[in-house]
Parts: sequence; structure tokens; C-alpha cells
Amino acid sequence: MIASNPVLESPPKITLGITETCPLRCNYCYADCAHAPKQGELHEAQWVDLIKGLADQGVIQAYIEGGEPLAKPGFMNILRSATPVMMTLLRTHGIGLTHDVARELADIGLGRGLVDFMGADAATHDYAAGTAGSFEQSCAAVRNLVAAGIPVDVLTILTTRTAPQLSAIAKLASDLGASRIGVLRLYPLGRARHVWSELALSMNAQTAALASLQCPSGLGLMQSWHPNDHNCCWQAAAINAFGRAIGCMYLRDYVDFGDATETPYYDIYRTNPLYQELRSGNVEESCSSCSATQGSHGGCRSAAYAFHGRWTAPDPFDLGLNRGTDLTQLPPVRPRVSNQEGENAHDLVA
Repeated sequence: MIASNPVLESPPKITLGITETCPLRCNYCYADCAHAPKQGELHEAQWVDLIKGLADQGVIQAYIEGGEPLAKPGFMNILRSATPVMMTLLRTHGIGLTHDVARELADIGLGRGLVDFMGADAATHDYAAGTAGSFEQSCAAVRNLVAAGIPVDVLTILTTRTAPQLSAIAKLASDLGASRIGVLRLYPLGRARHVWSELALSMNAQTAALASLQCPSGLGLMQSWHPNDHNCCWQAAAINAFGRAIGCMYLRDYVDFGDATETPYYDIYRTNPLYQELRSGNVEESCSSCSATQGSHGGCRSAAYAFHGRWTAPDPFDLGLNRGTDLTQLPPVRPRVSNQEGENAHDLVA
């Protein structure tokens, strides 16, 4: 076993999945979002209180996503509570992100916007989003954010549909004024499980798609495949729409570390055995090239658990650690580990 990830006393940054409400109906939505708020979602005042507590505990960056955060009642006030005490990033589909909304986001102090694209054209994007006209709204959102002085990343998940369009998506991002493009993995979460056979690419196909990507001059690229595969659990923290601590949004279907509205997050971070285990870097195998560039070991714990059923398993999305795992085959549903079960974490990772 390898155990040498950096050690932190409390998380410096956190992802806040503030709602599972969204006006779209994306066919591979990880949160299985609905058009109306789900029962039990935290309301505005609860999020404001949580953010204050997180800042007091040393969190300096909040990455806000959904669902669609702009659809959350009171979102601007939630953001307004965070910007004086944290660096803020907003991930959005851009629906309803008009010039006036972008200007308000800038006035509040939003640090960066991240806008999702599911294709380089309206036909591809709108089909995946399940909503006609969504592509044009996403394009307008990037333009409006840039015009308001907010730096923007365009994000796209690598699928059978986006792989042939990667370079076109990069050109679109550049033409719209984005500063970076982020290419993300497809995870077997939420509704993505129902369309896995249609969308999932093999390891070789993913590698070929990334190799074919041509970014325009001046456009930055973010991607987490070899040799940039990192185990981000050592610094990861996340709270879902219901106030549950889940460590990382990609762990949403697999863990529940406890109620962050009742227990300070840093207490959960320091005391939950499984959470500690995932952050340790205590893994069966690590890619030396990725460890050298990322300073962590073993790659993504969500992908490892999804495909192998072991928290300590190697990340199958890493070219050097894949060992023949067929990423086009949907992995079995894995059991969710609750806060109480986390007390037996060493049994679960054996």
C-alpha cells in the first residue's frame, strides 16, 4: 500500500451543490435533477449560516454547482454571503444568465464562471440537455460573463457525442471569450447510468480523443487523464443540496459522512474514518508519472470504487492503471457507506 498524500487539518476549499433543481433535462445528469425543488433541500438562510461557519473553519474557496444554482431561490443572497470571505466559482448551464444577471454576479464579486457545453452545436447540445434553445443560452451566458469582466471556463464531459467535437468545442470556447476549456470524465452516476452504453468510451478511445484535441492559441486546457490523474480527496470537501457532507460531488452516490448543518464540517473531516482513509492516499497502486505531476496517489476514488468495488483500488481512467478494465461496461450499483458504517472503514477497504 502507498500512503503519502499531503495531510491537512481542515479543507481549504469546498464544493456546494446548493440545489438539485434545474430547468433542463440532461440525459446524463449526475444528480437526477428535477424542475421543482426536492423535499429536504436546504433553504437560503441555512446556506448562509453554513457558509459563515465554513469561513470560520478556514475554508477559503467555494465552488458552487447544482443542479442549476441560478434556479435556487435566494441564490444571489447566498453568493453575496460567500464573496467577502471566500474565492467563489459558479458552475452553470447559463439558462437565464442574461447581461443584467452577469452584471449582478460581477457586482457581488463572483470570481469565475464555468459553463457546461454538451456539444459544439445546437443539435448535439440541445439533444443532450433535453431542452431546445439551451445551446444558445449557454453561448450567451459565456459572452455575458466575459462582458461583465468575469473569467470563464467552458466545461464538457467526454462522451461518444462530444469526442468527435472536442476541437470544435475548444474553438467555440475561444470564440466566445472563455479563457480555458475543461474536459471532464463521464461518471456512472445518476441518469448517466441509464445511457452508459450509448455514451461511454473505451480507455483507448478517450486517449485518442484527447490526443486529437487542438486548442486555439491562448486557450488553457484542464484535463485529469494521464499524466494529470490526481487523487483530489486529500483536499476535497463537499456538501450536497440536503446538507450532507459527501467529500466530493463524484462520491454523491457512494458516501454520506454526516449532517453538516449539525456538525461542523472540520469535525466530520477530522473524525470520519472512511473520509480519512480516502484522503490518505493509501492505495493498492499509483502511477508514478501522475504522482510526480499531481503530488497525490492512486487517482480518483469515486472511479476506483465504482468499477472495482474497493476504495483502495487503482483508478481505471488512468492509462497506466487501467489493466484492461472495460470502461464501456456499466459497473454494478455499489452500496452507499453511511456515517455510521464509516466507523468500520478499515473493513470496507480491505
